[in-house]
Amino acid sequence: MRNAFGTMATSSMFALAGICWATAAQAQASAPSSVVVASPTYTSIQMEITVNRPAEEVWKRVGKYCDVAEWLQVPAGCKIVAGKDGEFGAVRSVGGGEVLVGKTELSYTYAQTPKEGVPYNLYHGTVEARPLTPATSKLVYTLFFDNSMLKDDAARAADREARRARFTQALQNMKILAEGGTLPAPPPVAR
Repeated sequence: MRNAFGTMATSSMFALAGICWATAAQAQASAPSSVVVASPTYTSIQMEITVNRPAEEVWKRVGKYCDVAEWLQVPAGCKIVAGKDGEFGAVRSVGGGEVLVGKTELSYTYAQTPKEGVPYNLYHGTVEARPLTPATSKLVYTLFFDNSMLKDDAARAADREARRARFTQALQNMKILAEGGTLPAPPPVAR
């Protein structure tokens, strides 16, 4: 009887262990992978352009949160998908979701949101109009992000230069708009 009970208890224990292991394996398989980057390499890019208009006028023309769609020439446009336009926590549809995390009278800072299963690069951008003289100003665009998930220094350098080119064009477009001009047609989208 003792031997039968011991065999039954041992079998039950192994069966329970198997169920626990299978449950843990299923939970691990269905759990999202971490978006945390173990060893980030933060980088920033600061770009600027002088505009022949006062900073307040410049900001009035290109500083609304969804103005990004016009001067960055985003084909899908921009809309506020959560919160209230221009207020902290507003989320715009550009970049897969960008949250307004800081602002002043003539600037704002946004952060891109984490995506499940994708390493989070802590991408932030700040757009600012700075007064220079009563008739001129400077637009400053600063990007901050982690590029450690790229394969090597060459890939990181190429990524930085591609971002610099895209946002330098955005600054040129903001200047054109702020000075009363019309933007040229955007370049064709590569497929």
